[in-house]
Amino acid sequence: MSSNLPSIEIDAVSKVYRVYEKPSDRLRQMLGSGIRASLPRRISGRWQSRSFGREFWALQDVSFQVQKGESFGILGRNGAGKSTLLQLIAGTLQPTSGCVKARGRIGALLELGSGFNPDFTGRENVYMNAMILGLTKSEVDARFDDIAMFADIGEFLDQPVKTYSSGMMLRLAFAVQTQIRPEILIIDEALAVGDAIFQKRCLAKLRSLVDDGCTLLFVSHDQETIRTMTSRSLLLRDGRVSACGPSSEVVLEYRRQQHADESDYFTRMAIARGNGDGSRSVDAAADIAPAADVDLRNAFGDFDAYIVGVSVRNEAGERVGYFIPGDLVRIFVTVRCNRDLQNLNVNIRIRNKEGVKLYSWGTLNQDIHRWAIGDEREIFWDKSFSAGQVVEVEFEFRCTLGVGFYEVQASVSEEKDRYYAEQRMLHWQDEAAFFQVGMLQREYRFGGVADLRMCARWRGAPE
Repeated sequence: MSSNLPSIEIDAVSKVYRVYEKPSDRLRQMLGSGIRASLPRRISGRWQSRSFGREFWALQDVSFQVQKGESFGILGRNGAGKSTLLQLIAGTLQPTSGCVKARGRIGALLELGSGFNPDFTGRENVYMNAMILGLTKSEVDARFDDIAMFADIGEFLDQPVKTYSSGMMLRLAFAVQTQIRPEILIIDEALAVGDAIFQKRCLAKLRSLVDDGCTLLFVSHDQETIRTMTSRSLLLRDGRVSACGPSSEVVLEYRRQQHADESDYFTRMAIARGNGDGSRSVDAAADIAPAADVDLRNAFGDFDAYIVGVSVRNEAGERVGYFIPGDLVRIFVTVRCNRDLQNLNVNIRIRNKEGVKLYSWGTLNQDIHRWAIGDEREIFWDKSFSAGQVVEVEFEFRCTLGVGFYEVQASVSEEKDRYYAEQRMLHWQDEAAFFQVGMLQREYRFGGVADLRMCARWRGAPE
């Protein structure tokens, strides 16, 4: 196999299912097809069997490639076709049309417990699964201790799998699939059931596999995990490719679609109840458009209010882009209202260059704390703003970040609930501002992403 060939090639793949309203319709369809097949060809060509079901296209004309050693994410709402696509790549389903090529030994965690015999012990299932995946008994013997150590389920290893919890099932399945050293590893939401410590081990193992040349196909609803674990991603919507590219861009597009779907839902709800609660008119969004200077490639929202600008400044109020630990950082977010509004929240989020969210904070976070301690002198959430009004919010913090390059994301939202339970995004802006953090190596230094202000003390050392 040429090393230049992609690990996975999906070319114009479609998958259709026939859906029946009731079981008897399926039986009638089978009988009609059987009768037609039994007739002589000269008659069967004129036989028109009635269709008792309807077609459901789980996937339509999907095409993409994944290179060897690449970590690739797949996003989409429930029913978008993600699991169907993974099963086609794993070979457990066949496409209705198109071509699926997967080059290399595949390890897959598609459905928790799939491939395990519930009456066999964990040990017996380890051998059975590994040998099905192509290992010899001697190869499994050589790797068994590593599998058992990673799964870490103790004496349950020699008990029937049907006695396992979902977390124990995941531990064993993940251990088997990763220790066989697959060339392609497919994971479908499986890690969501693991405890925090095991999830940490799994993510570290996945990074190690990718570093060693394994191709990772990762499906998750956790946008942060997709953003940080994968380099490229595919977004599916109603069985079709909606976006494909760098994970950060695909995640943003997914969030745009979620926002649009949520806005559509609330519009339909408002129509159904006739706006009896005095909420925003269902056609209010029709005449609202973002300002000309809003970069729509990195933004989404209803734009009843929008972010005019974001600036990073030092303690003296000067616009700067470089800080060292201990410096005062001031981030200014300027918002203009297009309508009369209240219950607003202005928020910023700081990410490092790898896309990891390091911190988020908004005016509502501050209000929540003040409500908790009984200090309601300055509550931003209670304030009302009129159309055309401009408000500037300043965020201030002492820099405790490690050396690196940082992105500021900013947003303004309407929060009908005090605790983030009912949010309407008015304007979200990626890449709103940037800054860099350096370090005075001979004065104050530390390693890592943040300064924990650690202190060392000792006892028993000689004077």
